[in-house]
Amino acid sequence: MGKFLKQYEVLFKKAKVDLNMAKLALDAFEKGEIELDLEVIMFHIQQSAEKLLKSLLSYNEMNFTKTHDIKQLIYALKDKNITMLENIEEFIPLTYYAVDGRYAVIHDDMEDVKKYIELLETFKEFVRVTLKLGC
Repeated sequence: MGKFLKQYEVLFKKAKVDLNMAKLALDAFEKGEIELDLEVIMFHIQQSAEKLLKSLLSYNEMNFTKTHDIKQLIYALKDKNITMLENIEEFIPLTYYAVDGRYAVIHDDMEDVKKYIELLETFKEFVRVTLKLGC
């Protein structure tokens, strides 16, 4: 029987899946293999950021409400003096893509998508090291 994962491990794994989904969708979109709105990719980017933040909260044994508000999650960590990346607040605009962004007509910039994927890769590695997880 396999070991049971802790909540922060589950959240970290789900964050990696969302980030991978965003990267795969972006790659297929850029190659012309699929047609989609960039908001779909941004949704997965938002979900990855949210789950990485929640994994840090869980690891630090902090309760959090069911929210998609990136700013709220960041400030919950800051209030407890949890170390985070210096540029963590760059994720705050992603909150829009949790719900509203999937239903609105937005003309996202491809460079924003790539910027957030890069930021998330750095944040994912930071969280992995903080949580003392393997790959």
